[in-house]
Amino acid sequence: MRRSARRRRTVSAYREGDRVVVMVPARMTRAEERRWVDVMLDRLAAQERRRRPSDAELLTRAQTLCQRYLGEVSGPASVRWVSNQGMRWGSCTPSDGTVRLSSRLQGMPVWVVDYVLIHELAHLVEPGHTPRFWELVRRYPQADRARGYLEGVSAAAQLSLAECENENENKS
Repeated sequence: MRRSARRRRTVSAYREGDRVVVMVPARMTRAEERRWVDVMLDRLAAQERRRRPSDAELLTRAQTLCQRYLGEVSGPASVRWVSNQGMRWGSCTPSDGTVRLSSRLQGMPVWVVDYVLIHELAHLVEPGHTPRFWELVRRYPQADRARGYLEGVSAAAQLSLAECENENENKS
């Protein structure tokens, strides 16, 4: 809890490491403060759930994306977050229909996670990065935008998106 004399009306909350910081106006009573802490914790939890879906929610999302953009695919057998992908955003094993997404995607915008899901789901139809594969991926309306976002993140981390895709192609 941080009280601020400069803060007049607004209340905000954010994570600082493993702690939640709630910023409130200094003039607030203790009762108002307690009420706002509960409200802000609920809001922050809801926001984090939207940005960090469970494996079951990822599977449901993947099935929805398949129906909407990849009619040829009924959907993956499983989708899960993994923490062992330092160079790739995702991977797919077409033979058993499993998709894995890097935990580095958690917290990124939903449309970026959706793009990586579409990219991996397209491998269920076309294992390699062929022109047919890219035609499938580009059915997702935000594909170019999401790819640019990931290129920026990769550049900041000094990773090459092309290296990530080549490694992905070899593993798919």
